[in-house]
Amino acid sequence: MQIALFQPDIPQNTGTILRLCACLGLAAHIIEPAGFPVSDRHFRRAGMDYLDHVSITRHDSWTKFEEWRAAHSYRLLLFTTKGATDYRDFRYQTSDILLFGRESAGVTDAVVEAADARLVIPITEGLRSLNVAMTAAMAAGEALRQVRNPHDLI
Repeated sequence: MQIALFQPDIPQNTGTILRLCACLGLAAHIIEPAGFPVSDRHFRRAGMDYLDHVSITRHDSWTKFEEWRAAHSYRLLLFTTKGATDYRDFRYQTSDILLFGRESAGVTDAVVEAADARLVIPITEGLRSLNVAMTAAMAAGEALRQVRNPHDLI
């Protein structure tokens, strides 16, 4: 299981997600361009000393990420407010990549088209979205619950 961030633009959220990856043993991918340098103090502060404990791969572009993904035949699961499937109803696999879009703009149409599934975390009607770090934690929690305890599924 891996987490990918498409052109993240809030350093604190990225640092928090990388800390989550370190704690849960998930590989992380940052698809450039990011809206901040890795030397950003907010990024470093949110990630704390956990950044040394996570496998981070930076991809120069969406195209490079897709080439890498195709070479490994990983399934891409996009978490989006425009998703068609409730994330709790989806059946995850250990080789899945959980993809989260840019906080300010989501993802491009090309990313939507490339996704093997578009998943949504339902929220109260009339509200826009959850914080991306919160979404990543909820998504990773459900995905890991399923792949680590498949006998619990109905």
